[in-house]
Amino acid sequence: MSQTTSRRRFLKQSIAATSALPFIDGAPIFAQQATSANDKILVGSIGTGFYRGRPQRGAQVSAQAHHLGKLIAIADVDKRSREGASDFITDGEAKTYCDYRKILENKDIDAVTIGTPDHWHAKIAIEALHAGKDVYCEKPLTLTIDEGKQIIKALKKTGRVFQVGTQQRTEMGQKFLKAIALIRDGRIGKIQEVTCCIGGAPVGGPFKTSEPPSELDWEKWQGPAQKQDYIKERAHYQFRWWYEYSGGKMTDWGAHHVDIAQWAIGMDHSGPLTVEGLQAEHPVCLKNGMPVQTDRYNCANRFTVKAHFPNGVEMYIKSHGANGITFKGTKGQIFVSRGKLSGDAVDALKDDPLSEDAILKVYKGRQPTAHMEDFFNSIKTREDPISDVYTHHRAMTTCHLANIAIRLNSKLEWSPITEQITNDKALNSWLSRKPRKGYEIEV
Repeated sequence: MSQTTSRRRFLKQSIAATSALPFIDGAPIFAQQATSANDKILVGSIGTGFYRGRPQRGAQVSAQAHHLGKLIAIADVDKRSREGASDFITDGEAKTYCDYRKILENKDIDAVTIGTPDHWHAKIAIEALHAGKDVYCEKPLTLTIDEGKQIIKALKKTGRVFQVGTQQRTEMGQKFLKAIALIRDGRIGKIQEVTCCIGGAPVGGPFKTSEPPSELDWEKWQGPAQKQDYIKERAHYQFRWWYEYSGGKMTDWGAHHVDIAQWAIGMDHSGPLTVEGLQAEHPVCLKNGMPVQTDRYNCANRFTVKAHFPNGVEMYIKSHGANGITFKGTKGQIFVSRGKLSGDAVDALKDDPLSEDAILKVYKGRQPTAHMEDFFNSIKTREDPISDVYTHHRAMTTCHLANIAIRLNSKLEWSPITEQITNDKALNSWLSRKPRKGYEIEV
């Protein structure tokens, strides 16, 4: 395939990715697009995920931002990634940097997208807020619970707009929005139980150490994480399967499904009372919850977690089962995933449809749109976007507590008010992680 054809296909797929909007020639119709160069929001992309010529999530959101505004700068610690993204997305017009701070120093840039590995999210996001930038950050927003608190503090202080990349809140044919609308309309009665099936992390290793490739700044890639010898399976997308940089499927798909589940049951501004690890398997040996081997993936590959919420709902988070969310109520149940919405209440819509404003009520009274467009619209209105930091922090709190519970094989009692573990205060040390010297976060 030619470079031109490959680029065209990538841009169409990125702009049209999972959008529920009407299409023209493969690309969605965006309700509001800048009409002149002077009207365009100028964007900097930090972390593209453009690996070995294959555009990953960071590059996709960068392309969407470029479609709605203008991408003028790209920062990535991998030279091939930043140059490849610039070529594919902007025909090489965007300036490229290894150091993301060059983008934050540019006063012409209005907003940034962050597509780095998870362990970098909080530091970059907070510095971007203080630099006067609006922020779009891919999920999961944080590596720890305390990072979420730090971001919220910085957001309140700076008053910027912040969108989290949980696209199930806007796109996927609005299946998740419709599921929530059905629940809010009482179609399956009072919710008693929710099950989020999110898949398990892969098993891999032992892996060999080697010299990092010349185009990758391994020191900067590690950043706040503790220094390790280079293993190619640590970097790029594989970072998800290492607790040093991420949280496995619990903070990958869990960031999507737990978010929707808590939104649907009205716990998106609260949190669980207890989180219990019922079953877990890790591909490495753990001692006091910490991996003792450094040459293989260490995130849980199989698990079952139960969380109990203040409204009486029990949530199960599982590595097995069909990917999606099952809501069980006193009058029935529904299942929703990116490709399916099913259940008796769904079938009944043929004869008893939802009201015209049912989804609008779920969507804060606004018209649903593509996720990146919602961010751009919020930049103009200065309103919180649909995927706001406050509710995402609460969803990620459940996910982070779940990981702590399965790593320690324990039951945690949690206060959503004080945001502390209450049954064993010593465990609150797990709510934060000390960054490597030189990479501290200043709120």
